Amino acid sequence: MNAQNVSGLSIRDAAAADMAAIAGIYRGHVLHGLASFEVEPPSAAEMDARRLAVLESGLPYFVAELDGTLAGYAYAARYRTRIAYRHTVEDSIYVSPDCGRRGVGFALLNATVDRCTELGYRQMLAVIGDSANHASIRLHEKAGFRRVGTLPSVGFKLGRWVDAVLMQRSLGAGDAALPDAS
Repeated sequence: MNAQNVSGLSIRDAAAADMAAIAGIYRGHVLHGLASFEVEPPSAAEMDARRLAVLESGLPYFVAELDGTLAGYAYAARYRTRIAYRHTVEDSIYVSPDCGRRGVGFALLNATVDRCTELGYRQMLAVIGDSANHASIRLHEKAGFRRVGTLPSVGFKLGRWVDAVLMQRSLGAGDAALPDAS
């Protein structure tokens, strides 16, 4: 898979063997960041159960390796379960703190967008924890997302109220054409 020409970077489907590293990356975001609204880090087994649920729904779950080290992961999930939302997915991306600003997140997001487009989805949303999460907001803007709203103070974490920023981009024909009958 194309990793946006970043030297030493490769993107591939996640495997069960990756889950300890993925749980480690996510643990830091849960304990010290506002991107996730979880407050207790899940175990590697729980993270693998979540990965399997994503795969069982037919959606992608990727990892990025940078010079042979797992540097981040991304996946898409259904935005909501009600049938009218069936053409819309939500992305999630987490990068190891020591691999930030090296193109890992952008490569993961592009792989996720590309796969979801191939699968026929029409809209992708990003629900970004913390309106001050400028890195994630800029990453999504660079990948063609536009800011569509902010939900003020919907989370409380690390002793403060936290906003959620909503960003969206069309996939494929987006809303310019009706989807196939399904």
